[in-house]
Amino acid sequence: MRLVVACAVLLAVLMLVVLFFPWDVMRVPLNRYVSEKTGRQFEISRQLAVRPGWRGATIIFDGVDFANPPWAREPYLVRAKRAEFEIRLWPLLSGHVVIPRLALISPTISLQMEEDGRRTWALGKDTGDTSTVPTIGLLQVDGGGVDFLAEHLGVDIHADFTYDTARGELPLDFRIKGKYKRQPLTAEGRTGNVLQLTSEGQPPFPLEIKAAAGKTQLSAKGTVAALADLDGIDAQFQLKGQTLGDLFPLLGIALPHTSPYALSGDLRKRAKLWEVKGLQGRLGLSDIGGDMRFDQAPKTPQLGGKLRSKVLDMDDLGPLIGLPPTERSAKAIEGVEPPPSIAQVKRRRGDAGRKVLPTATLDFERLRAMNADVQYTADKIRNVRDVPLDRGSVHVKLLDSVLTLDPLDLGVANGKVAGAIRIDARQVPADIRASLDVRGMQINRLIPKVETLKTSFGKLDGRINLSGRGTSVASWLGAASGDVAAITGRGEFSNLLLEFAGLDGGEIIKFILRGDQTVTLRCAAVAFDVNKGVAQGRGLVFDTTDTVFRATGQANLATETMRFVIDQRPKDKSILSLRTPLIIGGSFGSPTIGVEPGPLAARGLAALALGAITPLLSLAATFEPGPGADADCKAVLAEASKPGTAEAAKGAAQATGARQPQN
Repeated sequence: MRLVVACAVLLAVLMLVVLFFPWDVMRVPLNRYVSEKTGRQFEISRQLAVRPGWRGATIIFDGVDFANPPWAREPYLVRAKRAEFEIRLWPLLSGHVVIPRLALISPTISLQMEEDGRRTWALGKDTGDTSTVPTIGLLQVDGGGVDFLAEHLGVDIHADFTYDTARGELPLDFRIKGKYKRQPLTAEGRTGNVLQLTSEGQPPFPLEIKAAAGKTQLSAKGTVAALADLDGIDAQFQLKGQTLGDLFPLLGIALPHTSPYALSGDLRKRAKLWEVKGLQGRLGLSDIGGDMRFDQAPKTPQLGGKLRSKVLDMDDLGPLIGLPPTERSAKAIEGVEPPPSIAQVKRRRGDAGRKVLPTATLDFERLRAMNADVQYTADKIRNVRDVPLDRGSVHVKLLDSVLTLDPLDLGVANGKVAGAIRIDARQVPADIRASLDVRGMQINRLIPKVETLKTSFGKLDGRINLSGRGTSVASWLGAASGDVAAITGRGEFSNLLLEFAGLDGGEIIKFILRGDQTVTLRCAAVAFDVNKGVAQGRGLVFDTTDTVFRATGQANLATETMRFVIDQRPKDKSILSLRTPLIIGGSFGSPTIGVEPGPLAARGLAALALGAITPLLSLAATFEPGPGADADCKAVLAEASKPGTAEAAKGAAQATGARQPQN
């Protein structure tokens, strides 16, 4: 019993000594001790106070200066009028500093990190030793400012804080400016009176922020559990910008380039997993919605999700293949400075109408930065001026730098284009393969001008099998090999249009006087052997009950030039016929249509000679005796059904491998 009493008395005496000990006498020795242990100047300038507790102690510095290492840009790590913090005693025995709460009055804080791992807030002489970095739970700031510099990350920011209890639950106001990921950054917002750097079992703290980094604007409102690693986020957000591609340097998410966008949704982050639920908004003139997730835990981050557009505008597809947005889509999002449009880019380059194929290069860094598994569906596609797309869906997979669009399914002209595209970015130039099948497209919808003449075409089937290497769409097509073909069976269309194409004046006059009639299409085929960017016509036949058209020639995908000669063989007799081969040439951007001058000149000279005898005889030179023979439709379709050269067959075979991703 006496021993128990003695221990109690001893404990009481120790507590009294601790409570009433004049701790300020330890200020100078403590300044000297910390300076020696860290290798930099530490000074409590006015007074030191200590309030012991069961788990640790609360220490108060009335005025404190703590220098940065000599390599830092700013001289001081911390300068504050007052610092109060709780410290755990038991971890100190193992050399680890644990501070559950730190309160600073009017501080100036300068943090700096180097690429080799050194950081100014490591408290040992070796600032690259992370074991000397203190663990801080809650940070309370009453005014002051913070600088953070990490040149290797492109980060150099300054934050100013003001504290006002009149602001209710969010009394701490902050303003940030500087550079983030080497882009100009500005931000402002409000938060609670305590910033939670680590979770420490505490409830999340509220946060509101509006920020702009480069051309990207963010506003968010919610809660954060741990500020140091942005963990435990639950917030609603709005995001705007010129293109989703700008998020790659900011967040490391390798999204494609798009038209200007405005998105909103619910953001949740736990550990390394980011999730967006209820995503909705616009990409240019198109709507978009769905759910997304981005997991940073794997060695290669993984993006996944499902997206859907009720209406997709054709103008918003251009940036996906390297074309600038049109002026319509560039100005679609209010409050976002639009990027240069197609017309503006052409004016700057001075090459309006010169090139058609997209020349924007593949971003190999992005293709290697993450993996992805994203499904996208567009229920309806509008503004289809040249290609009548109705709908579309694609499954995008990016695995170990190999991007596949498989399956790719597009509704076109009441038919479909389906297949796969594969881009292997493990090598430069990339190995690119496209294998697409065309089924049941209505020709009158593919050629709107013909549709206005109330024609009734048949349906078009075909295929595109191309493979090669390139760094852009243009360079790939300029070097690709393979097979392109399209065939159609019976149908009807305007005979007046046919006679114009055949330069048959007599028939044109007859139809103008009597009214247009329809003519039957027996068969048609367009087939090309593609060898290293040169598409050589293999079977170019258009056969009707009135005329058979046969074409020869080639298109050079590298130079974007072409020359085709179309020969008409009429199946009826006609006067006032100027039939002569048609020539389609020039560039893809500025095609030309003309006639073969030789036959036309011969007929002209004959007409002049006969006209010298009598004007009526001059018409004899324009008489078309006919008849042209029907094409062998089975042979025509058979010729278009398979490549005609070994190189084209090899390229087509490699392209079909796009449907089966290879390792």
